[in-house]
Amino acid sequence: MSEYENVAGGALKLKGDSFKIKKKKKKSSKEKETITSLAKKIAKEEKRNQQPIRVVEKTEAEKKFEEIQRKRLEQKVIKSAQKSHKERVAELNRKLEEMTEHYDIPKVGPG
Repeated sequence: MSEYENVAGGALKLKGDSFKIKKKKKKSSKEKETITSLAKKIAKEEKRNQQPIRVVEKTEAEKKFEEIQRKRLEQKVIKSAQKSHKERVAELNRKLEEMTEHYDIPKVGPG
């Protein structure tokens, strides 16, 4: 008698049906034909129902606002290009040194 005669064979069985692999059925050619014909009909109906595209022009205020934004952006770029990386780091360090450190333990009491 072999040691493995009483052992059940096959894959492990897990609890629940959600782990089972289900094979999908292939669609028949008739189903594919009906789906494509329906899609074509819908596309034709959409083409008929399309409205002409309207072009919306911007108002004077919108044009002026965008112009001012563009100028401010140009000024910002010019200003940032004037400083080197080393100067920016030095300025940041200077600001950090001037700031009060909120995590320091305040001195309380005599001494």
